[in-house]
Amino acid sequence: MSVEILDGATIVNFLEDEEAFNAQICDRFAHLDSDHDGRLSYGEMLKELQCLRLLETHFGVDVETDPDELALVYGSLFVQFDHDLNGTVELEEFKSETKQMMLAMATGMGFLPVQMVLEEDSFLKKAVEWESTKLVA
Repeated sequence: MSVEILDGATIVNFLEDEEAFNAQICDRFAHLDSDHDGRLSYGEMLKELQCLRLLETHFGVDVETDPDELALVYGSLFVQFDHDLNGTVELEEFKSETKQMMLAMATGMGFLPVQMVLEEDSFLKKAVEWESTKLVA
């Protein structure tokens, strides 16, 4: 984890660079697709959904959440990704929904800088890294 400063523009600009965003999506999809069948099952997607940190916390300490409630939340998120409702998430579905989620974060964040703790392999961290390479160039 690292502490980074970002704003909505960081995310939007990263999404608008289709080559950079697509490369990150393809890498993450390939990493999650443990059986290499070109689709993500619920079990494969669950790892990614759990990284979203949907657990309630108080000052950084996790509060125990009802497992049945979490299962419902993860199931509804999976359906959100599975646009054609065939029980798996294909690359284009993963890309489309991830982009929508990131745009929602950008909108919610606005254009004032925010300091955040980011996971090293998160899409937000990738957006910050992308932005820093653009500033250097």
